[in-house]
Amino acid sequence: MQCQCTWTCCESKMLKPSAFGSSFSSSALLSFSKHLHTISITDSVNTRRRGISTACPRYPSLMASLSTVSTNQSDTIQKTNLQPQQVAKCLEKFKTTIFTQMSMLAIKHGAINLGQGFPNFDGPDFVKDAAIQAIRDGKNQYARGHGVPEFNSAIASRFKKDSGLEVDPEKEVTVTSGCTEAIAATILGLINPGDEVILFAPFYDSYEATLSMAGAKIKCITLRPPEFAIPIEELKSTISKNTRAILMNTPHNPTGKMFTREELNVIASLCIENDVLVFSDEVYDKLAFEMDHISIASLPGMYERTVTMNSLGKTFSLTGWKIGWAIAPPHLTWGVRQAHSFLTFATSTPMQWAATAALRAPETYYEELKRDYSAKKAILVEGLNAVGFKVFPSSGTYFVVVDHTPFGHETDIAFCEYLIKEVGVVAIPTAYFT
Repeated sequence: MQCQCTWTCCESKMLKPSAFGSSFSSSALLSFSKHLHTISITDSVNTRRRGISTACPRYPSLMASLSTVSTNQSDTIQKTNLQPQQVAKCLEKFKTTIFTQMSMLAIKHGAINLGQGFPNFDGPDFVKDAAIQAIRDGKNQYARGHGVPEFNSAIASRFKKDSGLEVDPEKEVTVTSGCTEAIAATILGLINPGDEVILFAPFYDSYEATLSMAGAKIKCITLRPPEFAIPIEELKSTISKNTRAILMNTPHNPTGKMFTREELNVIASLCIENDVLVFSDEVYDKLAFEMDHISIASLPGMYERTVTMNSLGKTFSLTGWKIGWAIAPPHLTWGVRQAHSFLTFATSTPMQWAATAALRAPETYYEELKRDYSAKKAILVEGLNAVGFKVFPSSGTYFVVVDHTPFGHETDIAFCEYLIKEVGVVAIPTAYFT
């Protein structure tokens, strides 16, 4: 099975390593490392490939166990015996995230970190100024649980421009602490133990963990290079009357694939036929380079069975604000809001006011954002091709996947470890997302 790695482009967005595969000498890698050092780079690549078994050993956890201490009368601190780590059974299989591990290795070896999920540049001043003004205006107490009214309205307006759908900001929009919380609230609010949920692998690492917390039965369909097309016949044979939901992501992290209208139509028809919900993660919708982004909720018969999730962080380079939202018809919003109420209850008030200003930005902002990312991605792809990588197509996001196998390393994990120590560049092995 072909191993892969992922890269993220982010100086104004750059790419990361995921899978390498072509003749690539050590000197060429070092040359590429220098190429990257001439450009500020950052951002993360969440790469997962479900359904592909691998015997690759994972990196050991880099997080040290905390030990308790006690103080005697002479103020001498003595360590007690370390206690075994404890975790709920549903989370036992999940270790320290690969992003945390790789970031710590990047610091240790002084490597360029193309495996971290945020840019090395700041968000736009007009949005930051709006946050400062909101704080000064005293908008600092709990927000309404499902969102500041003005922000809910801004989300609904933006969604209408993007999808053509008109939604009720009071009944169908829920503000969350980032899209990750929107995903969690959706899963925990609408999935019961034993429900079958289909994922397209590779996938964002929180999907599987949150589904495990909900007690779901996970079924994975692998998107394979070079095109990462949906295997339609496999999907048809996997979906059934026992399927509760499909959790999808387009533009897709980490492959950069965008689901085509034809693929979305097949998913829609199967969901309608089998009464299946769709949870659609669309955080990269403004980074669609080669085709228009299509929200599956906009297809006939799909809005009533779809939760559309998005966030501010990727589009406005403000990942630390953790502002997200979920859009769904009232009968699904009820479950999302019930879970949201007991997860975070409410999201940062001043940041919601600033996010309102962000979503009301003129269309020129989004056009410039796309041009900027396109240019950065072109630089990365050019560099990867020049040193001999086989680069797979990426029509959206700021991720690029390449094949590493020609370089003589048995696994993508081993190759990424070599990259960090010998070349000084951090990539993310897709084995962690299978």
